[in-house]
Amino acid sequence: MKTLFDIQQLLKRYGAFIYTRNRATDLQLMQGEIKELHQYGMIDREEYLQALLIIRQELEKLS
Repeated sequence: MKTLFDIQQLLKRYGAFIYTRNRATDLQLMQGEIKELHQYGMIDREEYLQALLIIRQELEKLS
């Protein structure tokens, strides 16, 4: 996983489609979904950490 698009594809595999027209809100919702997927054991620790890193980098770009 290297891009935000990869994260979106991961979330789509689990039925999570996130689009609110507000990029910051989308990123925050994605972050929550990724945390829940990890919490329920649906994604491993490596995927979880990589996804969080990408999301945080995208949030920093918006700031």
